[in-house]
Amino acid sequence: MTTNPNESGWALDPQIERDTVPVGDLPLCRVLLMRDANYPWLLLVPRRCGASELTDLDPAEQALLIAETAQAGRVLRAVTACDKINLAALGNVVPQLHVHVIARMRSDPAWPRPVWNVVPAREYEAAARDRLVATLREQLSLVSS
Repeated sequence: MTTNPNESGWALDPQIERDTVPVGDLPLCRVLLMRDANYPWLLLVPRRCGASELTDLDPAEQALLIAETAQAGRVLRAVTACDKINLAALGNVVPQLHVHVIARMRSDPAWPRPVWNVVPAREYEAAARDRLVATLREQLSLVSS
């Protein structure tokens, strides 16, 4: 895979790395699965050094981030048959720019509230996690990260 000069020096935030499982790379973003089986939940992290806000990306990258977020939402919705996709880009705890794409079901523990701090994170069973990652990778046509 060719490295984009804008990726030079880019590294995933250590907390994001601890809290996720790699899925793969889209043209702009690293796609990761949160380690919380309560909610099928992706993070998209633009591979741009120092980006903490959407405005840190140039206009073409901003448009690409929106397109990749929409693509991830469509795939997550198709794979999970969820009732709603929630999107968020907060960055209050982890400043590295990242977008949450969360599949929500009326039966999930937080419905209809936001998912944060409602119930403790629940690890995926390894086989179920690996199947989900493989399906997401295939549906998103990702390059393994």
